[in-house]
Amino acid sequence: MNNQTGTSSRLLSLDTLRGFTIAAMIMVNFPGSESHKFPTLSHTKWNGLTFTDLIAPVFLFIVGVSIALAYSKKRLEHGSKTELYKKIIFRSVKIFAVGMFLNMLPNFDLSDLRYTGTLHRIAIVFLVCAILFLNTNAKQQAILGALILIGYWLAMTFIPTPGFGRVMLEPGKNLAAWVDQQYLPGKMWQGNWDPEGILSTFPSIVSGISGLLAGRLLLGNIISNEKSNYLMSAGLLSAAAGYFWGLIFPVNENLWTSSFVLVTSGFASMLLGALYFRIDIKNKKAAIAPGLIFGANAIAAYVLADILALLFYQFPFGGQTLNAILVNTLTGAGFGANFASMLYAIFFVCINFIPAYLLYRKRIFIKL
Repeated sequence: MNNQTGTSSRLLSLDTLRGFTIAAMIMVNFPGSESHKFPTLSHTKWNGLTFTDLIAPVFLFIVGVSIALAYSKKRLEHGSKTELYKKIIFRSVKIFAVGMFLNMLPNFDLSDLRYTGTLHRIAIVFLVCAILFLNTNAKQQAILGALILIGYWLAMTFIPTPGFGRVMLEPGKNLAAWVDQQYLPGKMWQGNWDPEGILSTFPSIVSGISGLLAGRLLLGNIISNEKSNYLMSAGLLSAAAGYFWGLIFPVNENLWTSSFVLVTSGFASMLLGALYFRIDIKNKKAAIAPGLIFGANAIAAYVLADILALLFYQFPFGGQTLNAILVNTLTGAGFGANFASMLYAIFFVCINFIPAYLLYRKRIFIKL
């Protein structure tokens, strides 16, 4: 935990994007009712793309940008990479360990433990991308990212799923699911497959690499307006390429397909470019405060939401949990079930905003 005097030296657009992404993550993770949600506030069951599907890859993109901005300076400050490696590894282990802690809530049943999840993937992507940034240039990173995406596409679409004798991309019957069934320890999220499994982690690293490239662009010696234009243009090209690739290798978050990486990284780049232009170039800062506040303690806010959820979802009050009480009150007042569920999710985000605001006001920034 660090006390800081301000964020004037930081890229406000990146902090804002990080904060609103975490707020969106909390909103979609904690609806008022799992059985009543607008379709776009749920993950796609398989192929396709919803608002919810965009959140995790945008955050991994932000991780990559943050690495480029932070470690470009740290690389100059440290004569040896050894100390940086130690800090990178230690931070990755901490994030992964917190993910394991959240997976054990509320029963701490080690026999039913899942070894994958959102924080686990963030930890792995951070570890790999930070080491890559210290040892490769932008061209090498782009080539490596392209090779991973192409290699993953070829593996998933040309290698028959063992036991089926043919290439399959169906839930639980594809190569990635087979690898997880053979080698992934512990519980899998969907019984016989996991959306954050072993093979799909490789293309998720490319989501982070795309952020590294965007970060290098922001560090480049070009005028600010051009940086914004390049981010949005590159994002548009990436999203378009992903769309057309998706015609033969569908956009699919569960498999984290190569087309999914290009579409979502493109969206993230366009979004960052637009925010960079408005906030950091034009100095238009209206309505960015919630994003800055959540962004200052992003992972801490995510963890706190999981802990607070125990109070709202696990413990009954008068025979009902708090989320059920609030949703039933809203539906009783005439709101539709889906809308009531969304209103509760927004309310839960606001509840989590309170401690985030108090930390920000006291200039306390919790760094995992």
